[in-house]
Amino acid sequence: MTDAQGGFRGWVAARKGVWSRLRFTSLRLRLVVVFGLVALTAAVSASGIAYWLNREAVLRRTQDAVLRDFEQEMQNRAGLLPQEPTQDELQHTAGQMANSSQRFSVLLVARDADGKPVYGSSGGLDGFTLTDVPKSLRTAVNEKQQVNNKSEYRLYWQRISDDDTPYLIAGTRVNGGGPTGYMLKSLEQEAKDLNSLAWSLGIATGLALIGSALLAQAAATTVLKPVQRLGAAARRLGEGKLDTRLRVSGTDELADLSRTFNNAAEALEKRVADMAARDEASRRFVADMSHELRTPLTAITAVTEVLEEELEAESGSMDPMIEPAVRLVVSETRRLNDLVENLMEVTRFDAGTARLVLDDVDIADQITACIDARAWLDAVDLVAERGIMARLDPRRLDVILANLIGNALKHGGSPVRVAIREADDSIVIEVRDHGPGIPEDVLPHVFDRFYKASASRPRSEGSGLGLSIALENAHIHGGDITAANSPEGGAVFTLRLPRDASELAQQTNGNEGNGKGAGDAKKGDA
Repeated sequence: MTDAQGGFRGWVAARKGVWSRLRFTSLRLRLVVVFGLVALTAAVSASGIAYWLNREAVLRRTQDAVLRDFEQEMQNRAGLLPQEPTQDELQHTAGQMANSSQRFSVLLVARDADGKPVYGSSGGLDGFTLTDVPKSLRTAVNEKQQVNNKSEYRLYWQRISDDDTPYLIAGTRVNGGGPTGYMLKSLEQEAKDLNSLAWSLGIATGLALIGSALLAQAAATTVLKPVQRLGAAARRLGEGKLDTRLRVSGTDELADLSRTFNNAAEALEKRVADMAARDEASRRFVADMSHELRTPLTAITAVTEVLEEELEAESGSMDPMIEPAVRLVVSETRRLNDLVENLMEVTRFDAGTARLVLDDVDIADQITACIDARAWLDAVDLVAERGIMARLDPRRLDVILANLIGNALKHGGSPVRVAIREADDSIVIEVRDHGPGIPEDVLPHVFDRFYKASASRPRSEGSGLGLSIALENAHIHGGDITAANSPEGGAVFTLRLPRDASELAQQTNGNEGNGKGAGDAKKGDA
């Protein structure tokens, strides 16, 4: 059953592939259709002209031969009849005339001694009769025409159809007095020949159409192969394979297009390489700067801690004049220390060396510990049930929560509401403040590095890296953070984390090991 289903799916996929290549928006199909229409128009026009010319030629040739024979028979045989022939004489003469090489039916009409009309037909009394002759033809035949100042009777003919069988009918009168003769000739054989010709021309048109379709397919393949190669190369280029190039052959427009693509790809590869080099140099500079700042910053921090102890001492040994300056130094040293730590954390994310250290965490306990360590218990309203467990990195979760809650307290004010809920295989934590919310033009940028909110919010004293680091820590767990404005007022940050990040931790820590080795090698070279 499985093999049958697999075969059916393969057949459906193949059919879809064929239809995708033959859809009307396809350039290949349009070329084939245009070629086919041009070939069909040309073939139908040529066949129509050929049929019309051959039809006229066949009918005229037969017609001229029959009329010439009939006219001679009228002169040679009907002209020898007396002025007032009997019916037997007319019948005998009509039979002789019908036995000519053209084999047509003959009707002779005259008047006897009593002035009554007398008829003689080659087919007897039931053969060709006067009622078979159109009235217009009888009128024309019995009317004299002026020819060379003489009044003479002329030969007239007409094509008629009876039961889908074509006929040639003609009539004339013997000049100088004599019978009137009519001739009836079947053109059935000529019609069959013309039908055969029409079938032949139709078959030729069909073959021409098929040949044009094959030629169009060949031409489309010739034209579209470079286009398909160009499309495939463009897709590879879009996938990041910047060394993709096209083989250029010829001097036509497609070759010029291939050369243009190669030039654009080369310029793009060079530009991306330059940007990557500058980015790498920038990351190394930040990493080196952060690393180098830690040593003097450690000494400065030790000094500021001593100064801070002097400030808090009850002995009052600190000169009141310099006390504000000392407090400013202590505050700014802490900010500088936080900035250096944040820069080093960002550098680890950029270098791909950040790793997860997982542990089983009670989410409610983790949030409580975070806000308790920062003395935010009175400013935060926690709505959470105990016992919601997840396997995460506690340190990185603490960083995320500290940044989200701290940001809400800074810009939205207290109380900040933190709620936890479970959704399928993930944990959702919402942090909502009661401030003015985030302007719509600021929302897309709240997680950008070094981005500060507009003047509608109080000026931040942070580094502009907190929310960015929080988002990176969420991503390394396989989670995400979104920012929005609550309909009830205030900003809402929603953190989604998986219940178990073990599989992602294995991948991340494996990549980190590879990246760390490369970083150590570079450092050794330096």
